Amino acid sequence: MQALVLDDTLSLRDVDAPVAGPGEALIRVQLAGVCGTDLAMVRGYKGTFGVLGHEFVGMVVACDDPSWLGARVVGEINLGCGACWACAAGRGRHCVNRRVLGILDQAGCFASHTVLPIRNLHRVPDDMDDIVAVFCEPLAAALHAVGEATAELGEVAVVGDGRLGLLHVLALRALGRDVVLYGRHPHKLEIARQVGARVAGADTGFEPAHDLVIEATGSAEGALAALARVRACGTLVLKSTVTHPIAWDTNRLVVDELRVEGSRCGPFEPALELLASGRLDPRPLIEGILPLSRGLEAFELAAKPGALKWLLLP
Repeated sequence: MQALVLDDTLSLRDVDAPVAGPGEALIRVQLAGVCGTDLAMVRGYKGTFGVLGHEFVGMVVACDDPSWLGARVVGEINLGCGACWACAAGRGRHCVNRRVLGILDQAGCFASHTVLPIRNLHRVPDDMDDIVAVFCEPLAAALHAVGEATAELGEVAVVGDGRLGLLHVLALRALGRDVVLYGRHPHKLEIARQVGARVAGADTGFEPAHDLVIEATGSAEGALAALARVRACGTLVLKSTVTHPIAWDTNRLVVDELRVEGSRCGPFEPALELLASGRLDPRPLIEGILPLSRGLEAFELAAKPGALKWLLLP
């Protein structure tokens, strides 16, 4: 089968089709999304090698549990060992021996087929379009970041108007929260404005003004800009994985008693429920769909400044 494979460079090549083992499902990929993490890995983040891709919707075509055959599914990307302290505590996404779909030691979904354990799968409602369901993984990550926001007072700030930043804005607005988005691209800021968010330029207002700031810039500079907007005793939630380390002024963290949280993956069920409810429509974030055979072009387009979401059709 053809797949997008990263070694020294990203290339489209023929690879052996995966085979489902005991407790696993072979999934025919119906649609996959290009993520900022995919772009970061191509630039050198984590030294990843292999088939990329971790956002998908697909159909189970082979497994040892017949109840899953023919099911349309999305899949959680972390594969825990089941034996370490994190797995025993129900924190499989932090398993010390984990594999991660398309990121760490598990071939991803930028291919015609992929494999995941059945325990990682979630059924997609029959009336949900693939073009909506493919957003489940990034929306789950966004909801994980905004989970505590429902208990916070005041307006939530999102810094960065990229794909993930906008998804956080859509999620917060769907949850009824007041949001301000700091960004650089008028067409993206307009998407936020259309759902009732306040918008501001990326270089606007570096004074501490928010109790909760969610950083989704994809850059070290953006993380520092987000920190500058957090009030004393406030919280900064970091969503970006960046290639180079960030130089923090830790004195401000101490003096202003700030809390800094990392946020990665989240549970899928709340994301599926929100998508099914219709209160969050991710389709305005889609810039285009290309066949997998044009996957290298999709990566080039997704990496352009101001690009929205590109999807791949295997």
